[in-house]
Amino acid sequence: MKAILFYQHGGAEVLQFADCADPQPGAGEALIRLRAAGLNRLDLWTRTGWPGIKMSYPHIPGADGAGEIVSLGAEASGWNVGDKVAINANLGCGKCDFCLDGKDNLCRDWRLLGENLNGTYCELISVSVRQLFKLPEGFDFHTAAAAGLVYQTAWHSLIVRGGLIAGETVLIVGASGGVNTASIAIAKLAGARVIVVGSGPEKLRLAESLGADILIDRSQEADWSKAIYTATQKRGADVVVDNVGTTYPLSFRAARKGGRILTVGNTGGPKFEIDNRYIFSKHLSIIGSTMSTLKDFATVMTLITAGRLPVAIDRSFALKDARAAQERLERGEQLGKITLEI
Repeated sequence: MKAILFYQHGGAEVLQFADCADPQPGAGEALIRLRAAGLNRLDLWTRTGWPGIKMSYPHIPGADGAGEIVSLGAEASGWNVGDKVAINANLGCGKCDFCLDGKDNLCRDWRLLGENLNGTYCELISVSVRQLFKLPEGFDFHTAAAAGLVYQTAWHSLIVRGGLIAGETVLIVGASGGVNTASIAIAKLAGARVIVVGSGPEKLRLAESLGADILIDRSQEADWSKAIYTATQKRGADVVVDNVGTTYPLSFRAARKGGRILTVGNTGGPKFEIDNRYIFSKHLSIIGSTMSTLKDFATVMTLITAGRLPVAIDRSFALKDARAAQERLERGEQLGKITLEI
Protein backbone atom coordinates (compact mmCIF):
# COMPACT_ATOMS: atom_id res chain seq x y z
CA MET A 1 0.00 0.00 0.00
CA LYS A 2 0.95 3.67 -0.30
CA ALA A 3 1.51 5.67 2.86
CA ILE A 4 2.99 8.87 4.26
CA LEU A 5 5.70 8.07 6.80
CA PHE A 6 8.81 9.39 8.49
CA TYR A 7 12.00 7.84 9.88
CA GLN A 8 13.04 10.77 12.09
CA HIS A 9 11.51 13.83 13.72
CA GLY A 10 11.70 17.23 12.11
CA GLY A 11 9.91 19.60 9.79
CA ALA A 12 7.46 18.70 7.04
CA GLU A 13 10.40 17.70 4.85
CA VAL A 14 10.80 14.42 6.80
CA LEU A 15 7.46 13.15 5.44
CA GLN A 16 7.84 10.59 2.66
CA PHE A 17 5.30 9.12 0.24
CA ALA A 18 6.30 5.46 0.06
CA ASP A 19 5.25 1.83 -0.29
CA CYS A 20 4.52 -0.21 2.85
CA ALA A 21 3.44 -3.78 3.48
CA ASP A 22 -0.33 -4.23 3.64
CA PRO A 23 -1.56 -4.79 7.22
CA GLN A 24 -3.62 -7.89 8.03
CA PRO A 25 -6.59 -7.95 10.43
CA GLY A 26 -6.02 -9.81 13.68
CA ALA A 27 -8.65 -11.35 15.94
CA GLY A 28 -11.53 -8.95 16.47
CA GLU A 29 -10.19 -6.54 13.86
CA ALA A 30 -11.32 -5.18 10.50
CA LEU A 31 -9.12 -4.15 7.59
CA ILE A 32 -10.28 -0.74 6.37
CA ARG A 33 -9.69 0.67 2.90
CA LEU A 34 -9.31 4.33 3.84
CA ARG A 35 -10.92 6.95 1.60
CA ALA A 36 -10.21 10.05 3.69
CA ALA A 37 -8.03 11.06 6.63
CA GLY A 38 -8.33 14.14 8.83
CA LEU A 39 -5.42 16.28 10.01
CA ASN A 40 -4.98 17.29 13.66
CA ARG A 41 -2.32 19.32 15.46
CA LEU A 42 -1.36 16.01 17.03
CA ASP A 43 0.12 15.09 13.64
CA LEU A 44 2.50 18.06 13.83
CA TRP A 45 3.54 17.33 17.41
CA THR A 46 4.14 13.66 16.62
CA ARG A 47 6.24 14.59 13.59
CA THR A 48 8.39 17.08 15.52
CA GLY A 49 8.56 14.79 18.56
CA TRP A 50 8.95 15.45 22.27
CA PRO A 51 11.18 14.00 25.02
CA GLY A 52 10.15 10.45 25.83
CA ILE A 53 7.84 9.90 22.85
CA LYS A 54 7.46 6.18 22.16
CA MET A 55 6.87 4.92 18.63
CA SER A 56 8.41 2.59 16.10
CA TYR A 57 9.93 3.75 12.81
CA PRO A 58 9.04 4.27 10.09
CA HIS A 59 5.96 5.91 11.59
CA ILE A 60 2.70 6.65 9.78
CA PRO A 61 0.91 9.71 11.25
CA GLY A 62 -2.80 10.46 11.35
CA ALA A 63 -5.55 9.77 13.90
CA ASP A 64 -8.75 10.29 11.92
CA GLY A 65 -9.98 8.20 9.01
CA ALA A 66 -13.01 6.84 7.19
CA GLY A 67 -13.48 4.19 4.52
CA GLU A 68 -14.94 0.74 4.00
CA ILE A 69 -14.27 -2.70 5.43
CA VAL A 70 -12.43 -4.96 2.98
CA SER A 71 -11.84 -7.98 5.22
CA LEU A 72 -12.51 -9.21 8.75
CA GLY A 73 -10.36 -11.11 11.21
CA ALA A 74 -11.57 -13.96 13.38
CA GLU A 75 -14.13 -13.04 16.04
CA ALA A 76 -14.99 -9.74 14.31
CA SER A 77 -18.72 -10.27 14.56
CA GLY A 78 -21.47 -7.79 13.77
CA TRP A 79 -19.78 -6.30 10.71
CA ASN A 80 -19.74 -7.04 6.99
CA VAL A 81 -17.29 -6.51 4.17
CA GLY A 82 -18.37 -3.34 2.39
CA ASP A 83 -19.64 -1.53 5.50
CA LYS A 84 -18.75 2.18 5.42
CA VAL A 85 -17.13 3.24 8.68
CA ALA A 86 -15.47 6.05 10.63
CA ILE A 87 -12.59 5.18 12.96
CA ASN A 88 -12.34 6.15 16.62
CA ALA A 89 -8.62 6.77 17.21
CA ASN A 90 -8.96 6.69 21.01
CA LEU A 91 -7.83 3.15 21.90
CA GLY A 92 -8.64 1.58 25.25
CA CYS A 93 -7.46 -1.93 26.07
CA GLY A 94 -11.01 -3.14 26.79
CA LYS A 95 -9.80 -5.10 29.82
CA CYS A 96 -8.71 -2.75 32.63
CA ASP A 97 -11.03 -1.45 35.36
CA PHE A 98 -11.56 1.89 33.58
CA CYS A 99 -12.46 0.24 30.26
CA LEU A 100 -14.82 -2.22 31.94
CA ASP A 101 -16.48 0.75 33.64
CA GLY A 102 -17.05 2.46 30.27
CA LYS A 103 -14.26 5.02 30.81
CA ASP A 104 -11.91 3.84 28.07
CA ASN A 105 -10.35 7.31 27.63
CA LEU A 106 -8.89 6.75 31.13
CA CYS A 107 -7.52 3.31 30.13
CA ARG A 108 -4.40 2.19 32.00
CA ASP A 109 -2.86 1.16 28.65
CA TRP A 110 -4.34 4.01 26.60
CA ARG A 111 -3.06 4.50 23.06
CA LEU A 112 -3.84 6.76 20.13
CA LEU A 113 -3.70 6.05 16.41
CA GLY A 114 -1.00 8.13 14.79
CA GLU A 115 0.86 8.65 18.06
CA ASN A 116 1.65 5.34 19.76
CA LEU A 117 0.62 3.29 16.71
CA ASN A 118 0.72 3.78 12.96
CA GLY A 119 -2.10 6.01 11.81
CA THR A 120 -4.35 6.89 8.90
CA TYR A 121 -2.11 8.60 6.31
CA CYS A 122 -2.27 5.40 4.28
CA GLU A 123 -4.46 3.25 2.05
CA LEU A 124 -5.14 0.41 4.51
CA ILE A 125 -5.37 0.13 8.28
CA SER A 126 -6.41 -2.67 10.64
CA VAL A 127 -8.29 -1.73 13.82
CA SER A 128 -10.49 -3.39 16.42
CA VAL A 129 -14.14 -3.43 15.37
CA ARG A 130 -15.08 -1.80 18.69
CA GLN A 131 -13.40 1.35 17.33
CA LEU A 132 -15.74 1.60 14.34
CA PHE A 133 -18.87 3.64 13.72
CA LYS A 134 -21.07 2.55 10.82
CA LEU A 135 -21.79 5.37 8.40
CA PRO A 136 -25.10 5.73 6.58
CA GLU A 137 -24.92 4.84 2.89
CA GLY A 138 -23.69 7.82 0.90
CA PHE A 139 -22.38 9.80 3.86
CA ASP A 140 -19.30 11.82 2.93
CA PHE A 141 -16.03 10.15 3.99
CA HIS A 142 -14.25 13.50 4.39
CA THR A 143 -16.90 14.83 6.76
CA ALA A 144 -16.65 11.65 8.84
CA ALA A 145 -12.84 11.77 8.92
CA ALA A 146 -12.83 15.47 9.81
CA ALA A 147 -15.23 14.98 12.70
CA GLY A 148 -14.01 11.96 14.66
CA LEU A 149 -11.29 13.18 17.01
CA VAL A 150 -12.31 16.80 17.51
CA TYR A 151 -16.04 16.20 17.97
CA GLN A 152 -15.66 13.43 20.51
CA THR A 153 -13.11 15.58 22.36
CA ALA A 154 -15.36 18.66 22.40
CA TRP A 155 -18.45 16.63 23.37
CA HIS A 156 -16.77 14.92 26.32
CA SER A 157 -15.31 18.21 27.53
CA LEU A 158 -18.40 20.42 27.14
CA ILE A 159 -21.26 18.03 27.83
CA VAL A 160 -19.87 15.25 30.01
CA ARG A 161 -17.10 16.93 32.01
CA GLY A 162 -18.31 20.53 31.74
CA GLY A 163 -22.00 19.84 32.35
CA LEU A 164 -23.11 22.53 29.89
CA ILE A 165 -26.83 23.25 30.02
CA ALA A 166 -29.24 25.32 27.94
CA GLY A 167 -29.23 29.03 28.65
CA GLU A 168 -25.60 29.23 29.78
CA THR A 169 -23.05 31.49 28.10
CA VAL A 170 -19.98 29.81 26.60
CA LEU A 171 -16.80 31.67 25.67
CA ILE A 172 -14.61 29.88 23.12
CA VAL A 173 -11.05 31.14 22.72
CA GLY A 174 -10.22 30.55 19.07
CA ALA A 175 -12.45 30.57 16.02
CA SER A 176 -11.18 28.14 13.37
CA GLY A 177 -9.42 25.15 14.93
CA GLY A 178 -10.99 21.70 14.91
CA VAL A 179 -11.96 21.39 18.59
CA ASN A 180 -13.10 25.02 18.73
CA THR A 181 -15.37 24.77 15.68
CA ALA A 182 -16.79 21.54 17.11
CA SER A 183 -17.32 23.29 20.46
CA ILE A 184 -19.27 26.09 18.79
CA ALA A 185 -21.62 23.63 17.08
CA ILE A 186 -22.09 21.48 20.20
CA ALA A 187 -22.71 24.48 22.45
CA LYS A 188 -25.38 25.78 20.08
CA LEU A 189 -27.03 22.36 19.92
CA ALA A 190 -27.10 22.35 23.74
CA GLY A 191 -28.95 25.67 23.73
CA ALA A 192 -26.09 27.88 24.95
CA ARG A 193 -25.23 31.44 23.99
CA VAL A 194 -21.80 31.38 22.31
CA ILE A 195 -19.13 34.08 22.35
CA VAL A 196 -16.06 33.49 20.19
CA VAL A 197 -12.71 35.28 20.35
CA GLY A 198 -10.86 34.96 17.02
CA SER A 199 -7.81 36.35 15.28
CA GLY A 200 -9.45 38.02 12.29
CA PRO A 201 -12.64 38.62 10.31
CA GLU A 202 -12.30 35.57 8.07
CA LYS A 203 -12.05 33.14 10.97
CA LEU A 204 -14.82 34.90 12.83
CA ARG A 205 -17.10 34.56 9.79
CA LEU A 206 -16.54 30.81 10.01
CA ALA A 207 -17.52 30.88 13.70
CA GLU A 208 -20.63 32.87 12.82
CA SER A 209 -21.60 30.32 10.15
CA LEU A 210 -21.52 27.63 12.85
CA GLY A 211 -23.88 29.60 15.07
CA ALA A 212 -21.68 31.87 17.23
CA ASP A 213 -23.78 34.72 18.69
CA ILE A 214 -21.09 37.26 19.58
CA LEU A 215 -17.78 37.70 17.73
CA ILE A 216 -14.73 39.42 19.20
CA ASP A 217 -11.65 40.13 17.07
CA ARG A 218 -8.64 39.88 19.38
CA SER A 219 -6.52 41.80 16.86
CA GLN A 220 -8.78 44.78 17.64
CA GLU A 221 -9.47 43.93 21.31
CA ALA A 222 -6.17 43.01 22.98
CA ASP A 223 -7.80 42.76 26.40
CA TRP A 224 -10.84 40.85 25.19
CA SER A 225 -11.90 39.98 28.74
CA LYS A 226 -13.33 43.51 28.99
CA ALA A 227 -15.38 42.91 25.84
CA ILE A 228 -16.76 39.71 27.41
CA TYR A 229 -17.94 41.62 30.45
CA THR A 230 -19.64 44.20 28.25
CA ALA A 231 -21.34 41.46 26.23
CA THR A 232 -22.58 39.69 29.39
CA GLN A 233 -23.72 42.77 31.33
CA LYS A 234 -20.65 42.44 33.59
CA ARG A 235 -21.59 38.90 34.61
CA GLY A 236 -18.97 36.91 32.69
CA ALA A 237 -19.14 33.57 30.89
CA ASP A 238 -20.47 30.47 32.64
CA VAL A 239 -18.08 28.23 30.69
CA VAL A 240 -14.78 29.12 29.03
CA VAL A 241 -13.25 26.77 26.44
CA ASP A 242 -9.52 27.59 26.47
CA ASN A 243 -7.22 25.09 24.78
CA VAL A 244 -4.40 27.63 24.37
CA GLY A 245 -3.23 27.88 27.98
CA THR A 246 -1.20 31.06 27.68
CA THR A 247 -4.52 32.94 27.44
CA TYR A 248 -5.62 31.80 30.92
CA PRO A 249 -5.16 35.24 32.55
CA LEU A 250 -7.80 36.72 30.23
CA SER A 251 -10.01 33.62 30.44
CA PHE A 252 -10.02 33.78 34.26
CA ARG A 253 -11.06 37.42 34.13
CA ALA A 254 -13.77 36.70 31.55
CA ALA A 255 -15.35 33.87 33.57
CA ARG A 256 -18.21 34.59 35.95
CA LYS A 257 -17.99 33.75 39.64
CA GLY A 258 -18.36 29.99 39.95
CA GLY A 259 -17.45 29.55 36.26
CA ARG A 260 -15.80 26.53 34.65
CA ILE A 261 -12.62 26.65 32.56
CA LEU A 262 -12.43 23.70 30.15
CA THR A 263 -9.20 22.52 28.57
CA VAL A 264 -8.29 19.63 26.30
CA GLY A 265 -4.88 20.88 25.17
CA ASN A 266 -2.18 23.55 25.25
CA THR A 267 -1.51 24.91 21.78
CA GLY A 268 0.26 27.91 23.35
CA GLY A 269 2.75 25.64 25.12
CA PRO A 270 2.66 23.20 28.06
CA LYS A 271 3.88 25.61 30.76
CA PHE A 272 2.55 29.03 31.73
CA GLU A 273 1.87 31.11 34.83
CA ILE A 274 -1.47 31.14 36.65
CA ASP A 275 -2.62 33.89 38.99
CA ASN A 276 -4.20 31.73 41.67
CA ARG A 277 -6.10 34.68 43.17
CA TYR A 278 -8.67 34.44 40.38
CA ILE A 279 -9.25 30.75 41.02
CA PHE A 280 -10.09 30.99 44.72
CA SER A 281 -11.65 34.45 44.78
CA LYS A 282 -14.01 33.66 41.88
CA HIS A 283 -14.57 30.00 42.85
CA LEU A 284 -13.40 28.86 39.40
CA SER A 285 -13.13 25.21 38.38
CA ILE A 286 -10.46 24.11 35.91
CA ILE A 287 -11.65 20.93 34.19
CA GLY A 288 -9.32 18.83 32.05
CA SER A 289 -10.40 16.21 29.54
CA THR A 290 -8.90 13.97 26.87
CA MET A 291 -10.78 12.38 23.96
CA SER A 292 -13.98 10.59 24.99
CA THR A 293 -15.53 7.23 25.74
CA LEU A 294 -16.77 4.84 23.07
CA LYS A 295 -20.31 5.77 24.11
CA ASP A 296 -19.63 9.49 23.59
CA PHE A 297 -18.09 8.81 20.19
CA ALA A 298 -21.18 6.91 19.06
CA THR A 299 -23.44 9.67 20.40
CA VAL A 300 -21.70 12.53 18.65
CA MET A 301 -21.19 10.66 15.36
CA THR A 302 -24.90 9.80 15.34
CA LEU A 303 -25.70 13.51 15.65
CA ILE A 304 -23.25 14.36 12.86
CA THR A 305 -24.53 11.75 10.43
CA ALA A 306 -28.10 12.87 11.19
CA GLY A 307 -27.15 16.39 10.12
CA ARG A 308 -27.63 17.95 13.56
CA LEU A 309 -24.00 19.02 13.98
CA PRO A 310 -22.20 20.83 11.12
CA VAL A 311 -18.57 19.96 10.37
CA ALA A 312 -16.38 22.75 9.02
CA ILE A 313 -13.97 21.52 6.33
CA ASP A 314 -11.19 23.76 5.02
CA ARG A 315 -9.80 21.91 1.97
CA SER A 316 -8.59 18.49 0.89
CA PHE A 317 -5.20 17.39 -0.39
CA ALA A 318 -4.16 14.19 -2.18
CA LEU A 319 -2.40 11.70 0.10
CA LYS A 320 0.89 12.29 -1.71
CA ASP A 321 0.59 16.00 -0.88
CA ALA A 322 0.35 15.49 2.89
CA ARG A 323 3.45 17.64 3.36
CA ALA A 324 1.66 20.67 1.87
CA ALA A 325 -1.42 19.87 3.99
CA GLN A 326 0.63 19.84 7.20
CA GLU A 327 2.40 23.05 6.23
CA ARG A 328 -0.98 24.79 5.81
CA LEU A 329 -2.05 23.53 9.24
CA GLU A 330 1.27 24.61 10.77
CA ARG A 331 0.86 28.14 9.38
CA GLY A 332 -2.63 28.34 10.91
CA GLU A 333 -4.24 29.20 7.59
CA GLN A 334 -7.03 26.63 7.80
CA LEU A 335 -10.69 27.53 8.20
CA GLY A 336 -12.01 24.28 9.62
CA LYS A 337 -10.52 20.83 9.17
CA ILE A 338 -8.00 19.79 6.51
CA THR A 339 -8.46 16.31 5.03
CA LEU A 340 -6.54 13.94 2.77
CA GLU A 341 -8.08 12.23 -0.25
CA ILE A 342 -6.97 8.60 -0.30
